[in-house]
Amino acid sequence: MSDRDPQPVERQLPTEEARDLLALVREIAQREIAPNAAEEEDAGRFPREVFTLLSESGLLGLPYGSEYGGGDQPYEVYLQVLEELAAARLTVGLGVSVHTLASYGLAAYGTKQQQVEHLPAMLGGGLLGAYCLSEPASGSDAASLRTKAVREGDHWVLDGTKAWITHGGIADFYTVMARTGEDGPRGITAFLVPGDAEGLSGAAPEKKMGMKGSPTAQVHFDGVRVSDDRRLGEEGQGFAIALSALDSGRLGIAACAIGVAQAALDAAVAYATDRRQFGRPISDFQGLRFMIADMATQIEAGRALYLAAARLRDAGRPFAKQAAMAKLHCTDAAMKVTTDAVQILGGYGYTADFPVERFMREAKVLQIVEGTNQIQRMVIARHVAGPEGR
Repeated sequence: MSDRDPQPVERQLPTEEARDLLALVREIAQREIAPNAAEEEDAGRFPREVFTLLSESGLLGLPYGSEYGGGDQPYEVYLQVLEELAAARLTVGLGVSVHTLASYGLAAYGTKQQQVEHLPAMLGGGLLGAYCLSEPASGSDAASLRTKAVREGDHWVLDGTKAWITHGGIADFYTVMARTGEDGPRGITAFLVPGDAEGLSGAAPEKKMGMKGSPTAQVHFDGVRVSDDRRLGEEGQGFAIALSALDSGRLGIAACAIGVAQAALDAAVAYATDRRQFGRPISDFQGLRFMIADMATQIEAGRALYLAAARLRDAGRPFAKQAAMAKLHCTDAAMKVTTDAVQILGGYGYTADFPVERFMREAKVLQIVEGTNQIQRMVIARHVAGPEGR
């Protein structure tokens, strides 16, 4: 490989504190995450010690309030942190995004008492969260979920199975959407369930084509009892909480996708400037130069799109359409950029000796999680052209 180090991304950050934060994140990523990423992904090893370090460094609660141990950072800063982490290892970047998603219900809809009791440990106490919406028979059609919560006095009893849960079986807490009433979205309620609750268990992790270090598993609830003070929001408000969380979560996925794409571009440029054919670096050939130019342009466009959506969110303005656009564009761009990176490396790109084949496999899942890109197109079209069947 080339000795040419990738240039740091030129970032527009709102404060000196944010610049210092990104410098810290890059240092942690380069020292603690990237060196072991390929080996640990190949072995399917989850780096729990990295998440402990991130928690101790104040990086697991960045967009939440400092009164509960959060970082008080705007989303435009938090997302750029995710991008840096995902560029080093997607398992870590996506894991932080999922943890933030799992904390959202309590941070945005919990009572003051609930927040005081639980948020400090969730944001800075070394805990790791998971978000439970999807089920074996309800993925994109999340409102048809069947996991039930039945009230018994001042407790709820949960029964059912959640599917495709990042950190399933290893999380310390789960934000769970369960049916407490009628069919459809109005009969769903959100709960904060501790990971060691009796009757909660994780299945064996799925065997995936990428992100092998990040456990994705079914989570079973067999008579799991939680007190009513672990209900988030009002009865029947759970689906609204879930959708609100996903708007923000989609921005996290977009940022992770750009991180993976940037890592692939950096690897491709390093290889192309070092590899010589016909007496000169292959980066001199116009065909490859045009590919590199297109890759860089797609990445910059995606970064601008997710940051524009983040700034809307930070300003308290509607951003659901822009979040869907960012998730759609950034993940499609990541798939294209990583595929082109493999092509630039040629036969070497298809081997595990170089990281681009791993980036390509990882990029694929980002087009699927937290709403497939077909769902994103439906969301965008509703905003632009109005609802279907009018």
